[in-house]
Amino acid sequence: MSAAPSAPSEEAPSTPEALDPAPPPDSPPPGHVTAKKAGRGGAAVAAAKVYFILVGLVQQIALKRVLGLEAYGALSSALQAASIAYNPLVQTSIQGVSRVVASAKDDERPRALRRALSAHAVVALVAGALFFVFAEPLGRWMGAPHIVLSLQLLSAVMVAYGLYAPLVGALNGFHRFLAQAGLDALAATLRTVGLIGGAVWFAHRAAAVAGGASGSTSGLLGRLGGAEGAILGFVVAATLILLVSVFLVGVGKPGGTRPSFRQHFSFLFPLLLGQALLNCLFQADALLLRRFASEAATTAGMDVTAADALVGAYRAAQLFCFLPYQLLMSITFVLFPMVAQAAAASDRTAVRRYVRNGIRLAAMVTGLLVSVVSGLSYGLIDLVFGADAAQLGGGAARILALGLGFLAIFGIQTAVLNSLGYERASAWVTGLAFVLVVTACFVGVRGQEFGEILLVRTAWATAAGLTIATCAAGWAVRRTAGGVIALSSALRIGGALALTTVVGVALPAGGKLLTLVYAPVLASVYVTCLVLTRELGSADLAQLKAVIRR
Repeated sequence: MSAAPSAPSEEAPSTPEALDPAPPPDSPPPGHVTAKKAGRGGAAVAAAKVYFILVGLVQQIALKRVLGLEAYGALSSALQAASIAYNPLVQTSIQGVSRVVASAKDDERPRALRRALSAHAVVALVAGALFFVFAEPLGRWMGAPHIVLSLQLLSAVMVAYGLYAPLVGALNGFHRFLAQAGLDALAATLRTVGLIGGAVWFAHRAAAVAGGASGSTSGLLGRLGGAEGAILGFVVAATLILLVSVFLVGVGKPGGTRPSFRQHFSFLFPLLLGQALLNCLFQADALLLRRFASEAATTAGMDVTAADALVGAYRAAQLFCFLPYQLLMSITFVLFPMVAQAAAASDRTAVRRYVRNGIRLAAMVTGLLVSVVSGLSYGLIDLVFGADAAQLGGGAARILALGLGFLAIFGIQTAVLNSLGYERASAWVTGLAFVLVVTACFVGVRGQEFGEILLVRTAWATAAGLTIATCAAGWAVRRTAGGVIALSSALRIGGALALTTVVGVALPAGGKLLTLVYAPVLASVYVTCLVLTRELGSADLAQLKAVIRR
């Protein structure tokens, strides 16, 4: 499934407050840091999260319109495959360097920064080289040899991001949250401009060449179509943001002896494995759909490129269905420190209360988004991506919305486990989710006939795997935190979701304009159900305001 960052989108932005490490020994007391900086950092995180979602949506809409559904699907496969490699590298580098900088004394920070950057530069270069080498076998395994060049170009992005992420981590370690959020916003903007600009330029160039216009088609540039051009624009954007980050942060001073490389990478390795596992979970269904659709196309006597349209339509469905996960990750920025603080104080009652209220609030927000997306799946995709994507992906989106709704709750639950110090349990349930989704896809999707049925079956497989994994994570949270959402609340929220979805499905199709009208109507139906069943009251509104103020 595609993240977030994001959420997720293929690029996961850093999150200032979530990655805020313990203050260094000579820093002000934690309370001072929280009052002075964490509030502004939290506001920056919230604003950046909304910005990332909006920019990512604009990006995907524009790319589909410029490239068409088929090339959009090819581009999506390349970006999703590469994100499994570079997202863990980015997130791990941010956390690792943030920890190094924050734990160093003021006079040692420049040298500690240079030493950490040197280590991560080697990692970035090696990772980029390995991805370039394995791009061809990866493309063959996916059943998409035509995206090998795109994957090879993305190895340059991996190097640039591998150098950029440690600099973002340095800003985090210095508690420069506003600068970090601004840099991330600039990176998202440059990435969007680069992807769209490259797609437009090379798509028009390819069309001119195909139409008989003069121009050379030899060499690397002659092999670039719109999808490859978009990635080349991404490479340029990644290079630019790297240069900006170097100018903003600097590269420190030579001569340091700390951190110890062995200790540093001993800390990073478990984080890297956890992030890699999480990103595999995000992308598993889409990449397996690509492979199985290519197999089905070959069996039907078609070229493997016929699978591009199916992948593009599934990607369009994912963008709506991932909204609950993307938005609810903001709750973890508040819930994580509250639970951790209560656990540190051995206040089991407070831990249980925070967890129950946090998961309940997350479930209500998830139900609202899922019911609207599921009830209006065809209309929403048609509104944003066009009738071709809606015809292929509307049925899958109706099911996938529920599955990725469970993923949103799953994300909250794993955040709770991490905040309580049960990182291993969090990793185990994430691994379980990945295995369940992959197994369900192999059992339920592989061997199906080419067509829309592949998307629907993939959505069912994903939803089934994530539902079981969420139940398992809930059991783990109940054992460690003392409680999860009350059964009565779960039933009322589930009932409101089901009723609202049925109403949405029953509404007569009326084009794009009516879809815009139907969406707030369905949201009102959902909220009314919660109010009438007394699941939602004035106390919840007060609690929501308190969360926002934090």
